[in-house]
Amino acid sequence: MNEEQTQAMVMQFQQYQQQLQSVLIQKETLQMQLMEMNKAVEELDSSKNEKAYKITGQIMVSKPVEDIKKELLETKEALEIRIQSMEKTEEKITLKLKEMESELRKLMK
Repeated sequence: MNEEQTQAMVMQFQQYQQQLQSVLIQKETLQMQLMEMNKAVEELDSSKNEKAYKITGQIMVSKPVEDIKKELLETKEALEIRIQSMEKTEEKITLKLKEMESELRKLMK
């Protein structure tokens, strides 16, 4: 492999590193949202009220607890699916980085 190809491979390796970092940040954000959903569902479960308040846009509306809980559980499920997708993407990128790192080490010797 010539110098130009090696440089191109190093640049591609750096792009994969940036992509992995972006995926990790997105996954962390989703996990934080999931924790918030879990906490909100716990609060609704422990509440003895039949109604609760939900912020929608710029207003706060009163809704039945069961309706809010249903919405939260649907959102939670969507977040879990997105997190799983991010984890699969993370695995693929990590594997590709390991392969490229191995190749680059061989070339540098």
